Amino acid sequence: MPLTRRFDWRRGLVTAIMLALSVLFLLPFIWMLVTSFKAESDVFVYPIQWIPRHWHAIENYKEVWNGKYPFYRYYWNSIKVSVVTTLISATVSSLAAYGFSKVRFKAGKWLFMIVLATYMIPSQAILVPQFILYRNIGLFDSHLGLIILSSFSVLGTFMLRQFFMGVSQDYIESAKIDGAGHFRIFRSIGLPLVKPAVATYAILRFIWTWNDYQNPLIFLRTDKLFTLPLAMQKFTSVSGEFYSLIMAAAVSAILPLFIVFVIGQKSVIEGIALGGVKG
Repeated sequence: MPLTRRFDWRRGLVTAIMLALSVLFLLPFIWMLVTSFKAESDVFVYPIQWIPRHWHAIENYKEVWNGKYPFYRYYWNSIKVSVVTTLISATVSSLAAYGFSKVRFKAGKWLFMIVLATYMIPSQAILVPQFILYRNIGLFDSHLGLIILSSFSVLGTFMLRQFFMGVSQDYIESAKIDGAGHFRIFRSIGLPLVKPAVATYAILRFIWTWNDYQNPLIFLRTDKLFTLPLAMQKFTSVSGEFYSLIMAAAVSAILPLFIVFVIGQKSVIEGIALGGVKG
């Protein structure tokens, strides 16, 4: 006689509630996307038209991408800054995390505590010294200066150090017996074992850099160097009464983040699972 699974009403109720909350959470994003396809006269029609009566997607996105403030230029600036910053930050944080977790040297713990203590300093507190320094050494109003600002992360070093500490010391000792140096051990043993954690941090670093408004606002002056957050602010100030254009610009701005998350969600889940196992 086949076994029948008994329906769990509590689990079903929780699933239904979570589904309803998910729909409520997604409604503003759906409205933003739909509005970006509408004519301006249809934006505030009541009741809400979830399917536009007059489609103006081509006109709206053409104005955003090729109008007075062309988004293709600011897109390229944001992609360049975010990708280079992510690559440098993930590399430096991984190397530092391995060094603090697996390389034994005098004052190592004290040095790590000093590095960790700098995280308690608010970034706003050092803006003026950074501004003066960048202006004096020629990095002000340049993408290179903006990249350097975000390429060295105490949080990334601390986060990845915790994962490297979960790598068995037996692997390290066996590699040393075979004559491998620390860089070879890091590249061939340590990094593959914590790859999901590094990928998770890289995705987070990309999102933080892409959405960064403060640093570009302070350290960039030339319009052609602006990143998307600054471009959005300028576009909104000029097109503030045209909500369909603003929504088209907002959809364009968040689309890369959505793509990055969809591509990297597996690594994020693996990184969370790895942290739970090590934790």
